[in-house]
Amino acid sequence: MKRPRPRPRPVAGRAGGDADAFVSSPARMPLLFRGALRVARRRTGADLQPIAALTWSPRAAIGATALEALAARPVGRVDERLLKLVRLTVSFTLTCPFCVGLNAAGWESLLTADELATTQGLRKASDVASLAARERLAIGFARGVTQTPPALTAADGRALRESFSEEEIVVLAATCAQVNYWARLVQGLGYDPAG
Repeated sequence: MKRPRPRPRPVAGRAGGDADAFVSSPARMPLLFRGALRVARRRTGADLQPIAALTWSPRAAIGATALEALAARPVGRVDERLLKLVRLTVSFTLTCPFCVGLNAAGWESLLTADELATTQGLRKASDVASLAARERLAIGFARGVTQTPPALTAADGRALRESFSEEEIVVLAATCAQVNYWARLVQGLGYDPAG
């Protein structure tokens, strides 16, 4: 016998426009997901309603949780600072305030205001002396791979191979893909990109 689906909770009508979302958070969700959302809210300090809405499909929620848990972490010369630059570049390239909000947390301890402006596309990476050549390359890669269609050339690939190991390139590409996933998911569920 199939259990009836729980009724959705009404989504609070806020300035962000979440009342227009295609789905709301389930009124009751499995205990495992409730705990994971509490931890995520505590860590990010963000409203995670789009992520809570994923629990309508436990497989989608588990997949997204696994993606986040296994997300690119610092490896080799791809450190926390470089990952922050990449995540912010993708977030701003996609114009996803939800992603910007999550990925910008703690930027002040890793980046300067000029470096942040570079991720926003307000400054050229070549004009910011504090950015290392590898960081400039990673920012360009993040911007290029996020465009539709991706704007990457054979020369871009050669430059990446000269500056990063294969494992590091995979981490950079996976990081870009992860931020793209969340941006498209938030938009696909009908949430205001502000989250």
